[in-house]
Amino acid sequence: MEFTPGIELSRRFHAEVVRPILRRELPRLRYTAALVGPGSEVLGLDSPRSTDHDWGPRLLLFAERDSERIPALLAEHLPRSFLGCSTHFATGEDGTRHLAPATGRPDHGVVVAELGDWVRGALGFDPRRPVRADWLATPTQVFAEFTGGAVFHDDLGLETLRRNVAWYPEDVWRYVLACQWQRIGQEEAFVGRCGEAGDELGSAVVAARLVRDLMRLCLLMARRYPPYSKWLGSAFARLPVAARLTPHLTAAPAAGTWRERERHLVAAFELAARLHNDLGLTDPVEPRAGGYHDRPYQVIHAGRFVTALLAGAPPQALTGAIDQFVDNTDALGDRAFTRGVVDCPHG
Repeated sequence: MEFTPGIELSRRFHAEVVRPILRRELPRLRYTAALVGPGSEVLGLDSPRSTDHDWGPRLLLFAERDSERIPALLAEHLPRSFLGCSTHFATGEDGTRHLAPATGRPDHGVVVAELGDWVRGALGFDPRRPVRADWLATPTQVFAEFTGGAVFHDDLGLETLRRNVAWYPEDVWRYVLACQWQRIGQEEAFVGRCGEAGDELGSAVVAARLVRDLMRLCLLMARRYPPYSKWLGSAFARLPVAARLTPHLTAAPAAGTWRERERHLVAAFELAARLHNDLGLTDPVEPRAGGYHDRPYQVIHAGRFVTALLAGAPPQALTGAIDQFVDNTDALGDRAFTRGVVDCPHG
C-alpha cells in the first residue's frame, strides 16, 4: 500500500466519510473536526514506520450537541476500511492502538469530546486568556502539538484558540531566549576544562548537551516550538540556518580532541549570535567568541545575550519555561505537576 501522510489521510477521512455521515444523520450539527495533539503526523514527521501504532484514519471531533450519539453512529456507518487502511483500532497490552481487521462494528479512531474541556486538558490552561504562568508551565512539545496538525472544519472556534497560542508574547519570548542562552553560558567552558583534564568522553558529553541547547535556541529564535528529543533534529533540519550549522553540530560531539570540538562549537555559537542580532530584539551584541578569563578556552560568553535580552527587567530567577529545567518525560506529561512547579518553584 502506498504511504499517505497521516494529515492527508485524516483530511480525506473527514471529507469523504465522516462529514457525509454527519450531514446525512445529524444535518443541524455544529462541530469542529481536526487532527491536533500527540502524533508524529501532527508535526508532519510521520513515515511508514509510524503506521504500527496510534496512526490511521483518525480525528478529533468536537460537537456542540449529540456528542453521546456520535461514536455509535459512526461505528454503525463507517466503512471497514478507507484508502487501504482499516478503520478499526485494536488496543495492545501497552495501551497503544493499532489498525486491525474489524470483527463487527469498528472501534474507530474518531474521538468525540467537548472542545473547552479537551483544550484545557491538553494545554493545562484556558487559551482564551493565557497568563505568564500558563506559557511557562506548558512544555514546548505540547504547544507544537496543539498548534500543529490541521483543522478540517471549524464551527466552534478551535482555530481562534490555536492562534492565541501560536507563539509567546514578546516579554515571555525574550525571557525564554535569555534562559536558553543562560543554559549555554553555564556549560560553554566545560568542553575545554574536561578535555584539558584528560576527560575527552566528558568533554564530548558536554558538547552534545550544548548542541542540543543550541538547536533549541535556534528554533526559539525562529519562533518555532521545539519538539521533544525524538523529533528535535528533524524540526531543526527544517530551519534555513540548519544547512550552515549542521556540519559543526555533527562534528563537535564526534571530534576526537577537545580543541577540535571547541572549534566547531565556537563556529556554531558565533553563527547563533549573528542570528540573535538579526532579530533586532536587543542592541547588537558582539558575535565573536573570546577567551575564558585566563584559561585557554574559547567561548561565546553567552551571559552577554542574557543581559541584553533582560535589559530593564526586574531581577528574576532564570529558570525558564518548564522544559528548560525539567527533563523527565512523566513529569512533563503531567499538566498539574508542571503548573505546580511553575507556581511554586521553590517548593
